Amino acid sequence: MLLVVALVVVAVLVVLAAAAFLIGRSRRAPGAPPVTRLSEPPEPPEPAEPAEPAERATYRNRLGNVRGVFSGAVSALRSGRIDAATWDSLEEALIRADVGVATTGALLSDMRQKVQSKEISNGDDLLGALGSAIRDLLDTSDSRALRFDGNPGTPDVWLVVGVNGVGKTTTIGKLARQQAAAGRSVLLAAGDTFRAAAADQLGLWAERSGVEIVRGAEGGDPSAIVFDAVQRAAARGNDLVLADTAGRLHNKANLVEELKKIRRVADRDPGHVTEVLLVLDATTGQNALAQAREFTGAVTVTGIVLTKLDGTAKGGIVIAIQRELGLPVKLVGLGEGPDDLVAFDPDEFVGALLGID
Repeated sequence: MLLVVALVVVAVLVVLAAAAFLIGRSRRAPGAPPVTRLSEPPEPPEPAEPAEPAERATYRNRLGNVRGVFSGAVSALRSGRIDAATWDSLEEALIRADVGVATTGALLSDMRQKVQSKEISNGDDLLGALGSAIRDLLDTSDSRALRFDGNPGTPDVWLVVGVNGVGKTTTIGKLARQQAAAGRSVLLAAGDTFRAAAADQLGLWAERSGVEIVRGAEGGDPSAIVFDAVQRAAARGNDLVLADTAGRLHNKANLVEELKKIRRVADRDPGHVTEVLLVLDATTGQNALAQAREFTGAVTVTGIVLTKLDGTAKGGIVIAIQRELGLPVKLVGLGEGPDDLVAFDPDEFVGALLGID
């Protein structure tokens, strides 16, 4: 009798165990791996490595596009030979980089004379001589620094001009950040009253840089806004007024006349215009040169800000501007970051352009 009872109990236990097994399988998703129970909880994952800081903008790492234009010619020169193909390759590279026909001709004519006179005997020497000639052409160190007089009670005024879409307002924002970091008290004048949201864009830069801004009504008189900004700067003891102006085509006479008026108003006592910076888009090449000619005639441009130099193969326009107009390139844009607007350095530029030290 006891044996029968024991067999019945064992059978019931077997049935219950089988039922529990089947229920567990039915609750797992089809194809899911069997659950493994761990005796200890898993260790937490290793913390992620901190992100590497963004690469600092340098001429060498940002001018790859225009350096690529010269790569074939440079390779040929480094092979040591100087022949007809060498000259053709150099001429093509200089023109493709938008150095300009006249400037290219002048540079190569000088190089040919040095080869004929035996001053240059091989490709490496020619490459070095070309780099030196371009550096000499760009060497305007006395006029390249941004002018700031800093007379008490007479705020310096920097007017920023250019056509639409060249990065004018962004340039002003980056300048404000730099000058504020240098310890100067900056006031922005939102003189671009015609482009939608231009004042708002400049306002964002003002907030980021911790500086004040003077705005006007949309479609208002930009001269009045600049005048008001100069008066406020003098009253509050600001060192510098950075004035935005509406983008305008350089071939529209009425808009150019308005720009002349802004220039006159900004220079009235107590204001003192020490810089008129023309912003040019490097990607437009020779068209930028035409713009520079017209704006210089209208408002006596004191220096060039060349934006988007990192995104173009036409960086040779720097050389053409310097030789044909005598205008110093004071600042260049090597990227979109707030610190990517840098002082123009001829040595760094030429080294990056030709891949030489």
